[in-house]
Amino acid sequence: MTVLFAEEVKKLVLEGLPDWIEEQPELRRRLWEMMRETPRQLPQKMTYEEFLAWADEDTLAEWVNGEVVMYSPASKRHQQIVSFLEKVLGTFVEQHNLGIVLSAPFQMKLEHGREPDLLFVAREHQNRVKETHLDGPADLVVEIASPESVERDRGAKFYEYARGGVPEYWLIDPQMQWAEFYRLEEERYRMTFGGEEGEYRALVLPGFWLRIEWLWQEPLPHHLRVLGEIVGLVPEVVEQFLQALGGRE
Repeated sequence: MTVLFAEEVKKLVLEGLPDWIEEQPELRRRLWEMMRETPRQLPQKMTYEEFLAWADEDTLAEWVNGEVVMYSPASKRHQQIVSFLEKVLGTFVEQHNLGIVLSAPFQMKLEHGREPDLLFVAREHQNRVKETHLDGPADLVVEIASPESVERDRGAKFYEYARGGVPEYWLIDPQMQWAEFYRLEEERYRMTFGGEEGEYRALVLPGFWLRIEWLWQEPLPHHLRVLGEIVGLVPEVVEQFLQALGGRE
């Protein structure tokens, strides 16, 4: 019989949590908090440079007021929506040579060190992109809210992103099936669209629009079908292309 170390046992248990736990996000968060032990002792205070050196690409943390703030891992649905938007936005941005799309974990350093779920940096601002973080505001930030994060996303982060000069902020709540889109006007966010359905046209991505209903579909639509609709391709052409790829759904 193989003997496992405590950390290995915890990893196996956490990875094997039954599917029903996804339906109870608060219980999931509490279970994680009870089982998690920080593998390294957290200093009381550290500089942002020390934080970047301390954290690795698997660290779930942000740097706030000189302290490390740990947070729980995202749910499956959260990650599915992040992956969907990353593919759709990333492909659109790449094909139009608009800049770069990055997903967490990647730090954005404003007054604090935050890890948005997704961020877009325009081509003219690529000098802000460093090896380990974004030094300054992204042009677009997307946060996928969860019961554990919604207070931060609507509160501290909302005001910090505005003060830091992020021109566009998307806040998507899968549990409530509700999306809000904000644009920065005179250092304050103004909601330009909100709802469970409809179309939103991005401020900082010319030609890009999003049908809100796509975000609630189960399963999520194929990103190439979505992109085909966004750029106005004939649906039959998109289907033929997908078939050529092997009939992927």
